[in-house]
Amino acid sequence: MGGQDFSARYGPWALIAGASEGVGEAMAREAAARGVSVVLLARRQQVLDDLAASIASSTGVEARVVTIDLAEDRAAERVIAATADLDIGLLAYCAGADPNYEPFLDQPVESALAMIRRNCTVPTELCHHFAGSMAARRRGGIVVIGSGAGLVGAPNMVAYAASKAFDMVMAEALWAELHDRGVDVLGLILGVTDTPALRRLLARRGVLDGEDDPSPIPGAVSAHDTAVEALDHLADGPTRFVGDLLRDGSQQLGALPRNDAVRLMIDIGGGVMAAPAREDP
Repeated sequence: MGGQDFSARYGPWALIAGASEGVGEAMAREAAARGVSVVLLARRQQVLDDLAASIASSTGVEARVVTIDLAEDRAAERVIAATADLDIGLLAYCAGADPNYEPFLDQPVESALAMIRRNCTVPTELCHHFAGSMAARRRGGIVVIGSGAGLVGAPNMVAYAASKAFDMVMAEALWAELHDRGVDVLGLILGVTDTPALRRLLARRGVLDGEDDPSPIPGAVSAHDTAVEALDHLADGPTRFVGDLLRDGSQQLGALPRNDAVRLMIDIGGGVMAAPAREDP
């Protein structure tokens, strides 16, 4: 869909949650390049200010910064209030990565509850609010970022995987209700995606030699390519898997009984997340 057609269907404003880096930043830049003004939503003021200036300079569209921690109580109310004067035609919920990748019992339960608020409660509230006006005018789009982690239970991501399963099914169900009312809904399921958050995590686990290590991540899709695929296929919902590795893996998992799929995930031991084996001294 060309820029003018895209902005007519999904403009004049896009709300990008998790816009400070990675897929969220790429989504904001790509929506702006297609002529849609963007609301940049995340926690880090200076990062968002710099991104807003860059987008305005390179594309000429408006960019508004909203700094809110989406795991906090009443976060959605604050987002809705901060955008009350705007006509939001596109909602892209890209927040909610797991910065820890640790066993459930090794973390305080508040970490899991914060993940659930950020990945389940807040997107539910925002979708309910913004989809109403989209359906009323019979145009608009919603992208909910899911993860291959949500396909089956696996160690070290109990709350994250469960929340991403929720996101995937919510997007599919929203599509079922809204696609005949002019609202495109896409659950975008990501596999290994080359983002700063993943590189920080891999560096902490010793897989990379620091987060600035330029080594390629095996099988990873770039954040830019992910954003382009999302917006190119926004009308092709309800669900889209990104990357050949995830598409192949999802088919293999889907062919297994669920108990066997869980055992397979245990045997894999984290895949790309697994720290390299140490040599004996």
